[in-house]
Amino acid sequence: MENQLFDRIKGGLYGVAVGDALGGTTEFMSAKEVEAKHGYLTEIIGGGVWSLEPGEVTDDTMMTLCVAEGILENPKEPMEAIGRRFMAWYEARPKDIGNIIRHVFEKYEGDWFEAAFVAHMDMGQSGGNGSLMRCLPAALAYSDPADMERVTTMQSRMTHYDPRCAEACILYNRIAERLLQGENLRAAILAEAAGSEYEGVIEAQPDCPPSGYVVHTFRWVLHILLHAPDFAGVVQQAANLGGDSDTIGAIAGGLAGIHYGYEGIPARYAEAILVKERLDRVISGLYALRT
Repeated sequence: MENQLFDRIKGGLYGVAVGDALGGTTEFMSAKEVEAKHGYLTEIIGGGVWSLEPGEVTDDTMMTLCVAEGILENPKEPMEAIGRRFMAWYEARPKDIGNIIRHVFEKYEGDWFEAAFVAHMDMGQSGGNGSLMRCLPAALAYSDPADMERVTTMQSRMTHYDPRCAEACILYNRIAERLLQGENLRAAILAEAAGSEYEGVIEAQPDCPPSGYVVHTFRWVLHILLHAPDFAGVVQQAANLGGDSDTIGAIAGGLAGIHYGYEGIPARYAEAILVKERLDRVISGLYALRT
């Protein structure tokens, strides 16, 4: 069981990175444009709007690492440590950073929740997927559901004032926790989506674009997870949607990686990721913290 848990934690974080790196090639394209240029994209080739190196990841994975490393530095109260890493990453001028998150960082003066509120008021909304894409470490780190939900909510509210963002993060990490315990993927999704606004995606394809709005993103994530045959199918379907394909791929890849385990991720995908050493350090730390 212990080795199985390690495989699931490793699968979860590598799943985020692989979905991000594969989907980064097609971000902001339409599905028709993806098909015209790539046929059906199955390989991590880089390029795209960000001129990525093959295996280079974007904000999805880098912010996930910031959350994970902040938790590892101070598991009881990780907000300051997470925030410090967010700002260090931002100051390094990353290629890809979401509009809401960029605005929060510009407004931050020592109080994350205040900065998130100001950004929400300035922009008229803050319902993006930028906290959902990075929330998985809270599920991987804490075996106590109360700790998991507290940190999940906190890391979301640091940048996204809209309550739908934290709600999606909680639902996502509850599914992740079920998967870490070995529950079936479909059963875990059905159990947590029941009665929520995401219940309708179980059978029908989402009637919304694969956009950066958190509700749209999560509908597509759950639909893909329920209908793809394996890990590769999950991240490939996400990448070929276009739209916010790197983030949909990262979010879906995280849950698929836990379910199928690191051993279920094609080796050519995992080996292509350029931040492997940092990922591996974080994975060992999360496993040690959880056990």
